[in-house]
Amino acid sequence: MKQQYKQITSLVPKPFVKWAGGKRQLLPILSQYVPQNFDTYFEPFLGGGAVLFHLIFQKPHLECFVSDLNSTLILSYVTIRDNVDELIITLEKHSENYFKNPEEYYYRIRECNPKNQIDKVSRLVFLNKTCFNGLYRVNSKGKFNVPIGRYVNPNIVNKENLLAVSHVLQSKEISIKCEDFTTSLKRAQKDDFVYLDPPYQPVSSTANFTSYTNDSFSLKDQERLFAEFQKLDSKGCKVMLSNSKSEEVIDLFSEYSDNVIEINTNRFINSNSKKRTGHTEILVKNY
Repeated sequence: MKQQYKQITSLVPKPFVKWAGGKRQLLPILSQYVPQNFDTYFEPFLGGGAVLFHLIFQKPHLECFVSDLNSTLILSYVTIRDNVDELIITLEKHSENYFKNPEEYYYRIRECNPKNQIDKVSRLVFLNKTCFNGLYRVNSKGKFNVPIGRYVNPNIVNKENLLAVSHVLQSKEISIKCEDFTTSLKRAQKDDFVYLDPPYQPVSSTANFTSYTNDSFSLKDQERLFAEFQKLDSKGCKVMLSNSKSEEVIDLFSEYSDNVIEINTNRFINSNSKKRTGHTEILVKNY
């Protein structure tokens, strides 16, 4: 394994799952607004981790506190950090079985509920690589309910990237937890950098997608997040937030209007390909 790590340290780790609202495509823009100097990094809506991987590849010794409320997602990060070899073996088995009979195998795995840690994580990664649009969605009972995707040859294992992710996550400077954003941000101090990327406020009644967990992120949660933004600002933290360009968000953050940046973006996760272009979201900063 040490030899493998030597070979992959030059690889920039990428998100190991496709996540709705993922920031990989926006990194060239977002990186322009990351403060040049800061102490500790906080990201309480971790998702696919594109911004985290970008920052720690640039600053290998950066102290980071990252978290998410999706317990299976956080379990995935911990498993890739601590047991990547075992995970790769189970994903290779998934890949082999999938290509024998994709539809039958996909729905069989979607219906199962493994108790073993490795099996839970390999199920999440497998379903994410083979489900429709890589969309992670659960219903009110917490059950994954996305249909199979239309892929000719999905890269289910992607061993090189899993090894690269495992390598960077083994830094003793990175803390990974499953907790609400208010809990994780209590640790933030003056001159720390906080990136907030919550489930976006819907811009219309038909655009509502907040089901990363079986507890939706409501307008009240957006208001809680704004209060946290103000609290971090008063502490002297450097805070940057991504969200939709919705009336509710614009109104909430009106006092920071001088530091609002509009970004044109595509929605790669939309089921209708014609609706994946021409969207605008915003960045709100306090610096």
